[in-house]
Amino acid sequence: MRGRIFLKLFFAYLVVIAACTLTLDIAIRHAWVNSLRSEIESSLRDKVQMFALRVQSERHGDLPKIAREVSLAANARATIITSDGLVLADSGANPAEMENHATRPEFVAALHGSIGTNVRRSHTLGIDFLYAAAPIPGGAVRLAYPLSSLNTITGQVRRTLLFSSILAVALALILATLATRSISRRLQAIVYFADRIASGDLSARIAEDSADEIGKVAGALDKTARQLQAVFAEIETNRQQLEALLNSMQEAVIAVSNDGRLMWSNQRMERMLPAGVRRNGKIIETIRDPGFLRSVQEALDTRRVTSTRVSTLAPGRTFTATTAPMPGGGAVTVLHDLTETERVEKTRRDFIANVSHELRTPLTSIQGYAETLSEAFREDDPGREFVEIIRRNAQRMYRLTEDLLTLARVESGEQRFDFQPVAPAELLDEAALSFNDHYRNSGVELSVMNTSQGEVAVDRGAIHQVFNNLLDNAVKYGGAGGKILLGSRDVEDRVLFYVRDFGPGIPSEHLARLFERFYRVDKARSVQSGGTGLGLAIAKHIVRAHGGEIRAESELNHGAVFSFVVPRKQVLFMPAVKSEGSANS
Repeated sequence: MRGRIFLKLFFAYLVVIAACTLTLDIAIRHAWVNSLRSEIESSLRDKVQMFALRVQSERHGDLPKIAREVSLAANARATIITSDGLVLADSGANPAEMENHATRPEFVAALHGSIGTNVRRSHTLGIDFLYAAAPIPGGAVRLAYPLSSLNTITGQVRRTLLFSSILAVALALILATLATRSISRRLQAIVYFADRIASGDLSARIAEDSADEIGKVAGALDKTARQLQAVFAEIETNRQQLEALLNSMQEAVIAVSNDGRLMWSNQRMERMLPAGVRRNGKIIETIRDPGFLRSVQEALDTRRVTSTRVSTLAPGRTFTATTAPMPGGGAVTVLHDLTETERVEKTRRDFIANVSHELRTPLTSIQGYAETLSEAFREDDPGREFVEIIRRNAQRMYRLTEDLLTLARVESGEQRFDFQPVAPAELLDEAALSFNDHYRNSGVELSVMNTSQGEVAVDRGAIHQVFNNLLDNAVKYGGAGGKILLGSRDVEDRVLFYVRDFGPGIPSEHLARLFERFYRVDKARSVQSGGTGLGLAIAKHIVRAHGGEIRAESELNHGAVFSFVVPRKQVLFMPAVKSEGSANS
């Protein structure tokens, strides 16, 4: 680098010196020569006038002698010429051997009464002369100044200029060497500093006190390095904190790049996989579950959060994998272990199902014996009333066990649904017919409003049960309004069904828990009406099994609306396991 800088500086100086020398030679030298020639010409004109005055005053004197004396005094060749061009006297040649000067330009001008000048090569001596002629009576006098002396002076000037240029080149070489050493040393320090920064050593510093451009560059780089060190230190601190936080999680976490490579995983993930985690390798080399791989690829392609169940990651364990895209590219997946939760849920469902199943037989017996005993009493016998109470409670408990069994089958996925394309209007008509059969004398009017077109893939019996539970709930808690509205409408690629009552409404603090098991807004009314508290929970799980959603909206004194949406096409749905105490369970 030092050699390159030296050559650049040296050639730069050389170009400047050459340009200055050429400028001096072309412009100044020519101007100086022209000025010198003008001065010589002016002097020669004055001298030729004096020559003319002397010849006039000494007209009858010795003309050759006068010519020689004037030549010595003027340092020029002196000539005396008659009006017809004959040379009378000349200080440098024999007049008899000289040509006629009648046609000489300076002589012609002198004969016309003015001082004539001309520059040309002398035929006699063969060198360039500056001629000046002045008129005299009967002819003219002429002085000829040799320009060879001017050329000699010009050559001396050129030699002096060339010597000065050589001296300047030598000086430029010295200056280039000194400047190169200084600049090269400073640039080498900057390059060394930049190399340390590029290699990751952000503690590198560069000291530069100069205020020139290189000093400013060095100062800016040093300031940048300090800021980068502070920023990277903060980033590293945040990274360590985040890594410690992720490693302390019970859930397994992995990060995947845009091209499907595993960039990072926490300790929980590494402990969970017997074969270990291959960082910077393809994700399929670490996890081979097809559903998981599809979920990750979908999140990378669509930039949306995806979720799936993973059952082949670890033997005997089930996970829910939630994948979310990262702003800078790639995605992060959190694996939540559902094994223990599902085991507890299965145990609970099995217990409820077994207990409900075992209770069906004794409850049936109690109900049958109660009806038999009731017939043994007279109408006015007090014992008949007690037996009737036993029968009603046995019947209520029987309905409760049936609902518990239904809920357990739907929750566990044991109940198989027969999805068939059905027009929404048919489902609404069946629900209205069932309503009229059960609540013909309830005083509640049912109106049907259908704007949905096409068909929807559902299990008719299961959806009929959902409508029955929602309509039963509307009659019990919203029948005071005297009217219930049943309808459907299209919502993008899904169909929305709704049941609206015009009763007193439901307080907002109860809406989030309406679909929980045994949750009641008005417990006294529910017990009095004989409800089990499981109808809405059953409706929720049936709708979820269809890949849909159910919700409730209400405003006090303005009734309530229970609605659910189901897709037009069959959706393979795996129910998520949630705690019974969650707001939407």
